[in-house]
Amino acid sequence: MPTLSLLRQHSPLAEPSRQRQILADAGQTGIPDFAAALKQAGVAPLTASGIEVLQVNLGKLCNQTCRHCHVDAGPDRREIMSPETIDACLNVLRQHDIGTLDITGGAPEMTPGFRDLVRGAAAPGRRIIDRCNLTILVAPGFEDLPELLAEHRVDIVASLPCYLESNVDKQRGDGVFQRSLHALRRLNQLGYGQPGNPLRLTLVYNPVGPSLPPPQQALEADYRRELRARYGIEFTDLYTITNMPISRFLDDLLTAGRLDDYLHKLVNAFNPATVPGLMCRTTLSVDWTGRLFDCDFNQMLDLPVHPSAPQHIRDFSRKSLTGRPIQIGRHCFGCTAGAGSSCGGSLLT
Repeated sequence: MPTLSLLRQHSPLAEPSRQRQILADAGQTGIPDFAAALKQAGVAPLTASGIEVLQVNLGKLCNQTCRHCHVDAGPDRREIMSPETIDACLNVLRQHDIGTLDITGGAPEMTPGFRDLVRGAAAPGRRIIDRCNLTILVAPGFEDLPELLAEHRVDIVASLPCYLESNVDKQRGDGVFQRSLHALRRLNQLGYGQPGNPLRLTLVYNPVGPSLPPPQQALEADYRRELRARYGIEFTDLYTITNMPISRFLDDLLTAGRLDDYLHKLVNAFNPATVPGLMCRTTLSVDWTGRLFDCDFNQMLDLPVHPSAPQHIRDFSRKSLTGRPIQIGRHCFGCTAGAGSSCGGSLLT
């Protein structure tokens, strides 16, 4: 399959209202409401239990154009977080006991304020996660990033959808696998992913097509064996994440006539045992403009936090945001299917 061209960089479904309408119309083909599924399982309503993670999406600018990308990110995007909004995020971290800053994008490292955000969050001792596509670490102008991340003990969560070159390049573009290996070797040289080293390197698996991820522990063992034997690569652990039926992946499902099949697959695999561990219950998501959401997926569907809660990071109120009703939709079946899915991987082992 050829590399995605810039002409197809933006999904035809990039408009959030169009995506929401498609998911709403799925009810006509027998896909139940997520709220009804929660109620039937006796786990409604879904509410936030606290704020343990501040997840900051720095924007849509990226050096790659991946088929599964729910952000619709790419090289020609210009949405990036301003220095003022980055400062507002840092003020929340300084003033409140939120243990983790989770930085995402796009390629978040391409936002000019990325380094300031890392340094600012490291000062009060917060755990920092960088959701990295790996190839940015070897891109011109970003060669200092591995050392910066190691200096501030940033946990790296890196997308690598397979240990086979053909599968990775099919999903993420020609040549991505080899550049990813280059980045992984640099990280290993700094201690990332090495046994006994506190610098954590987590790999992330997304299915290439409309299927659920395999069991996380078994796949991690496969990755460890194959990457070590083939390339001498070490890593700390592996997350499996279900592809969400939004943005580019939704576009692919519609093009292939597989949307109903995939949604039915998610619904049939609905597992109420995953609900207590859903990331939206303990995570607050901030978009590149500073608006607040329950999760990064809701960001892309333009479903902000409940109207009763503050809507912007500058108006942050922990009391008002804790206990808020979570905004839900049919896409939420993606996080509750099978063993569950979150930014921290499988919810059940």
